[in-house]
Formats: sequence, C-alpha cells, structure tokens
Amino acid sequence: MQSLDWIQPNWPAPKNVASISTTRHGGISNGKYSNFNLGNHVDDDELCVKRNRQILREQLGIKHEPNWIDQQHGNNIVQLTESNNATYQADATYTTEQDKVCVVLTADCLPVLFSDQEGSCVAVAHAGWRGLLKGVLESTLGALPAPNNQILCWLGPAIGPKNFEVGEDLKDLFVSKDQIHGVAFKPSSTGKCLADIYQLAKNILINSGVENVYGGGCCTYSETDRFYSYRRDGNTGRMATMIWIKSLI
Repeated sequence: MQSLDWIQPNWPAPKNVASISTTRHGGISNGKYSNFNLGNHVDDDELCVKRNRQILREQLGIKHEPNWIDQQHGNNIVQLTESNNATYQADATYTTEQDKVCVVLTADCLPVLFSDQEGSCVAVAHAGWRGLLKGVLESTLGALPAPNNQILCWLGPAIGPKNFEVGEDLKDLFVSKDQIHGVAFKPSSTGKCLADIYQLAKNILINSGVENVYGGGCCTYSETDRFYSYRRDGNTGRMATMIWIKSLI
C-alpha cells in the first residue's frame, strides 16, 4: 500500500468547510486499479474498494460514509439531508448540514467544488463534457441557497487541454450554446480539436455570475503516476473529490 496522497484545494473557502481531491496513491487495489481506486463500478475487487473507502474515512476523520452517487453524465442534483442516505442517480450533490460529505468520482471528467462565502452551503458536481452541455453547473448553482456572486468554485483535476481531442461537432455544440466557448477549442494536428474543459467550465461559471473561480491546471491524462485516466487507459480506477461542512463539536 502506497502512502495516501491527496490534493488540498487552494481556494479561500471558509474555515468550517473541508475539501480534498484524491490521487491514485494509497490504498490496496492492484493492477490497472493500483492503488487507491474508490470506484465500485469499474470491476475492481469489491473488498479492495470497500477497504480503500474505509482508509479514506479514517485518514480524514469523517464520521459518516460519504454520500456516493450513481453518476449519469447529466444535470440532476440532489440535496443531502439527515434523512436521505440512499444512493441517487445524479451528477451533483449539495448540503447545508454538517458532516454530510458530498462526493463525485472522476478519471478525466472535471470535478467542481462549490461553497458560499459564509460556509453555510457546499456542493460538488461531476462535469464532463456531457454534463457541461446539459447544464450541470448551472443546475448546481440554481440549487444553492446563496447568490451566485457569493459562491466560490474550485476546479479539480481533469484532462488537460493538450490531450482532450474532440471532433468539430462537439465544438459546434458548445459554440451554439454560447459563442464564448469558441476560445476553449484549438486545432489539433489530426484535423480535430483540442478542448479545454477548464475554460469551458470557467466560461459557464463566470457567465452565471460566479466571481471567484480557482483551481485547474492539472492533467489526468499526462500525469500518469498521479491520476487515473479513462481516455488514456480505458478500464481504470477513479479519484474522489469531496466537500463537507465540518461539525462544530
């Protein structure tokens, strides 16, 4: 088992808000899932995933199991409360309660954290290109009980702009949604496009009135030793990006 390694988001979140993004280091998974796979839907050994999740809780001192969701590449968002502990089909969760851990799993798609400036509400969204087109970031902002200009966002590790090759048809879909998205696409050597998923997310958030966006700059595809990448490896593990309001007790 490698030593546990995670990314501490560099953003001015309130002191009562905790957040991390894991890497592939730590845990007991083997082979292509080595080492800290937290996804239980990728054919990894079920007991390894269960132990990895236990290690995560122990290292972070989390009181309750994070609220894992069945991600759909859509725009559905679920509110986490004391009474709802089921697994939901959704791509974002938010909460106003303490110790309810919002989490998404990724391996190239973009995880986005949200917190208001007072630390009274937090959220996380799974924002791949499908989710971005379907409005998952707008849906998350719309669900939070705070004005958009009081929301802070952090963009977690995703595939970088030098490795995210897509077709012209995808560029056209984004540009038809908003012409500003044209700046997020560059020609590739193969005649296709290189897409900047970080820029696409920033465009959406800023146009929605979010004034403070942080993070970006990682590349899950090229940073082989640190991150899982579905596009690079096919069947592989998943990292977790998490946020919660810490208990005062």
